[in-house]
Amino acid sequence: MRALTPSRCALIACSLLVASDIAAGDQAFRWKDRAGTVHYGDHAPASADGRVQKIPLTTGPHAAVRLRIDDDGGRYSAWAENALAGPVEVMLRFDRNDNMASQPSLPARATVAANATALIANLFTADNARPGNFEVELDAVVGDPSAKPRPFEYLIPLQRPSLRVDQGFDGQYSHVGSENRYALDFAADIGTPVMAARGGVVMQVESDFAQAGLSEEEYGGRANFVRILHDDGSMALYAHLQPDGALVRVGQAVRQGQQIGLSGNTGFTSGPHLHFAVQVNRGMRLESIPFRMRGPQGVLQIAR
Repeated sequence: MRALTPSRCALIACSLLVASDIAAGDQAFRWKDRAGTVHYGDHAPASADGRVQKIPLTTGPHAAVRLRIDDDGGRYSAWAENALAGPVEVMLRFDRNDNMASQPSLPARATVAANATALIANLFTADNARPGNFEVELDAVVGDPSAKPRPFEYLIPLQRPSLRVDQGFDGQYSHVGSENRYALDFAADIGTPVMAARGGVVMQVESDFAQAGLSEEEYGGRANFVRILHDDGSMALYAHLQPDGALVRVGQAVRQGQQIGLSGNTGFTSGPHLHFAVQVNRGMRLESIPFRMRGPQGVLQIAR
């Protein structure tokens, strides 16, 4: 089965391009005044001496980590707002820098707690004798980079009489990247109950995607999924659920064995199946980790 873990950008709206006093929203606009100074705003100006450029910003169900820039008389504060029910790591960097400095120096990283806002950096002109101009970019990856996963025996995440693993650890079909290396693809008809392999808190939910196919450009990183945060900071991903197939909500506590969704065939896939992985953040980088899983016949012997 073709399976691809949703990418970090698709999952949490990383790389929000903003500048000056614009806060991440549905759209942004860029224009120049008569002096040639570039301005940004979330509304188009009534008049401008130059062409007004519309800047698309990442929005929609994945836009859970947002960048806010506050202007305090020419000094700017860059804040990361995390709407997820779990921590994220963010990195702020200059995309363009004309006479600007920052404290701390960019690129700067920070970990933002669940449903919290954190100051990432203060930006100001380096030489007060001339104006400054800048654009900054925010990358974000789910999870706390300081997490220390503990050994745990997971349950089979499907409720069905028989079990077939179509792709195991190091599967050469699509489990070749760090996010997927230790993932399992379970054969599952559409509508098969999906159970929590381990208890935790629902960190992310996506369930309104209805398409599937083998075009990585079109479907890569897109799938309905549930991500559950465990008490040791690791996260379980249950992907390719059917449309409206998530039966839990963000922030909900779930117990091991509780039904959380319905398997499906959404995203970058060749057929119905459940993609399961346990992941951790290893410093702005998601990695899957090996795990033990118990089924009706005992501990699974997972082939590589």
